[in-house]
Amino acid sequence: MDYTEDIYVGYRYFETIPGAAGKVVYPFGYGLSYTSFKEKVTGVFESAEGFDLDVSVTNTGTVSGKHVVAVYAAVPDGKLGKAARVLADFAKTKELCPGESTELTLHVSRYSLASYDDTGRVSEASYVLEAGCYKFYLGADVRTAVKIDYGFELKKDEVLCRLTHKLVPVELPKRMRSDGSFEELPQGPRRDINECLLKRMVPGSEEAMAPEVRFAARHLLTKPFKEGARPLKDVAEGKLSLDEFAEQLSDDELIFLLGGQPNTGVGNVYGFGNMPEYGIPNAQMADGPAGIRLAKETGVVTTAFPCANVIANTWSREVAREVGFAGGEELKENNLCVWLTPAVNIHRNPMCGRNFEYFSEDPYLTGKLAGAMVKGIQENRVGASVKHFAANNKETNRKHSDSRVSERALREIYLKAFEIIVKDADPYTIMSSYNAINGVRTSENRELLTGILRDEWKYEGLVITDWWCRSEQYREILAGNDLKMATGFPERVKEAMKLGAVHRKDLLVCAVHVLKTILRF
Repeated sequence: MDYTEDIYVGYRYFETIPGAAGKVVYPFGYGLSYTSFKEKVTGVFESAEGFDLDVSVTNTGTVSGKHVVAVYAAVPDGKLGKAARVLADFAKTKELCPGESTELTLHVSRYSLASYDDTGRVSEASYVLEAGCYKFYLGADVRTAVKIDYGFELKKDEVLCRLTHKLVPVELPKRMRSDGSFEELPQGPRRDINECLLKRMVPGSEEAMAPEVRFAARHLLTKPFKEGARPLKDVAEGKLSLDEFAEQLSDDELIFLLGGQPNTGVGNVYGFGNMPEYGIPNAQMADGPAGIRLAKETGVVTTAFPCANVIANTWSREVAREVGFAGGEELKENNLCVWLTPAVNIHRNPMCGRNFEYFSEDPYLTGKLAGAMVKGIQENRVGASVKHFAANNKETNRKHSDSRVSERALREIYLKAFEIIVKDADPYTIMSSYNAINGVRTSENRELLTGILRDEWKYEGLVITDWWCRSEQYREILAGNDLKMATGFPERVKEAMKLGAVHRKDLLVCAVHVLKTILRF
């Protein structure tokens, strides 16, 4: 899949590309009400970090209602090219009676206004603010939002954050510009980004990884507590460090810990942990983008919530948090630990078979609402699993799909919601996707999982695979993908260790992430 439209996705395309606006029936943010509202900016406060806009909203109609206020930014279309308008923040009022007013504050960070320069036109591999005039528009939808009096002029280009090149495309020869034309895109070298870590490749083919050859399933309470072992409870009580606990596990036991385990409860998507000989419980998971999904033969029913599309259409952080909280309660009630939600991939194309499970075409709206949902889930001390990381924007053949996309589009569109959630909500787990990005499968992609997720964003949680993905577990371990679901490939990991491709210290890094997550429950 060639993402030649680059950053011009959804309304960014229709509001920017010449001739595209007339194709829109309902602009992004469009909505109806039984009443009417008046908005007024009462103050703008600038700081080194960004801008706060105080907004007064009055119900000018005859019935009660709620109103969405959004601020859209128009940034200079300079050397890099920009979308005409981009959502910068939003808020929703409480229910207002006729004639009633309320005050809202919208925050626009300078970072959210920045562009990622992947070709060095301003500053190589950096987030930059280009010189020029920055304008803001206030309103519910992108088309009717009205320009406010405040704006600011940047006299010269400003570098906000210097990074390094990651996930460089190797087969995406062109991308769209803001005028609808295309430019050539420099290509990185064809490479295996884990190559420097591998001394030798483990022989074998995908057929060797079929589920039939996986390890024999082991269930809770089939093994007695191991004599002389220190239980995980000692770590929870501060009697033992996590590193000390992990060190007592053999290589085989560490490998076992890095693969999913069959469930023994009402869930139907397996779990992890499940080493009673060390007091490690079986942490079970549940799927379901619109409520907790349990094994139907149990007869246990759960709440069917509206799907992510509908939650996003509320533009309400509080609604998203409440849905998450209720789902988290149901997890806890059924002795489950992780809800495999929210899914935050972008509505790149209306034909995607999973758009019902994804929030929006806009990464900021997605990140803020899904982040609120994550917070609600985890108030119950059970975990969310934010998925599918990343660029999983179609359903057909996704286990063998290569998303060929520029660094800039990845940073500004397809990774942005994940970045917001990691920084705002600290999700217990993140799920890597089936697809490849620029030729490397995501669960084997060290630049994605370690370079960006952990080193840049400072994520400290657990990374898990999607179920029955086609990647090699030993390569996932080296990349920073901690847990193989639904089960692992211990025989292949052991072979990789024998050949010098993986070492015990690599297993320990992943095992500690698994154990830290179990301790959070």
